[in-house]
Amino acid sequence: MIPHVPMVIGQAQFPTRPENVLSSWYVQHQETQPPNCFLARKVFFFQKSHPTMKLAELSSPAIDLLSRDIPVVVPIAAIEQHGQHLPVWTDSLLLGEITDRVERNLKEKILVTPLMWLGNSDHHLDFCGTLSASGRTYLDILNDLVENLIFHGFKRIVLLNGHGGNDVPAKQAIFEVRQRHRARKDLLLLMTTYWGLGTEPWKDDPTIEQRDMGHACEWETSMVLAIRPDLVVDHKNVPVVEPGNAFRTGYRAWTTKDRSSIGHIGWPHLASKEKGELLLNAFAVDVERWLARVVAWNGSSWDG
Repeated sequence: MIPHVPMVIGQAQFPTRPENVLSSWYVQHQETQPPNCFLARKVFFFQKSHPTMKLAELSSPAIDLLSRDIPVVVPIAAIEQHGQHLPVWTDSLLLGEITDRVERNLKEKILVTPLMWLGNSDHHLDFCGTLSASGRTYLDILNDLVENLIFHGFKRIVLLNGHGGNDVPAKQAIFEVRQRHRARKDLLLLMTTYWGLGTEPWKDDPTIEQRDMGHACEWETSMVLAIRPDLVVDHKNVPVVEPGNAFRTGYRAWTTKDRSSIGHIGWPHLASKEKGELLLNAFAVDVERWLARVVAWNGSSWDG
């Protein structure tokens, strides 16, 4: 159980949320609470009728009642081209779906911020519709977001990524923030990408051909088919674009047009909604299990 530090509103003292703790306090004290506990009553009844741990749907007083040990999850994605058959919203759509599934299961154990749709997508700018923050601008944005949360007292901050181009700047951003707060031993600054937590979906469905995330590929196309099939255009007739081997295990700088003239990379013609539901579920389970480790962190250990 996350520890709860008592807070004072007026002359009334009660533990911070999760909601079950605040609910318990209110039930025990409703006969004896002083009149100046009006704000506490309002927050309690709002939370009871709007059971959510989405920051955007909470009032400022309700957020202020939260334990500062609760992990804050910041989903980061993109608006960028996804070939000729998927919408530019794909990365944000899929990460939003996975985050919603995780939030519904973990409930009061995590706080989820609004999804950040602007990502580092300069490598896709040759294709119309891509909206991008350059690498250094994106670094500053992520730095500021994390610093905002630290300013408000939160200690466990997770950047949950859904776009490949965000990987390097997101890791760099939390590294930079950690250096600025190097005297703090209670901060846990983390980043992960939802498809990088170890799931091997082809073991559950041998018809899944891909072994890694591509771009507008079998995996992404399948997941969009599962939740918004109306947004997928004629994927069965899209040609295969092989990922290739660009000097692995080293790294080669690239633009999307270096690798694909039509914008996708992979085997979208193999996609199906059944594969998509399997993938969404597998990735959501992976993220949920990983976040449970963040919840269980003891507040000081290197290990997690």
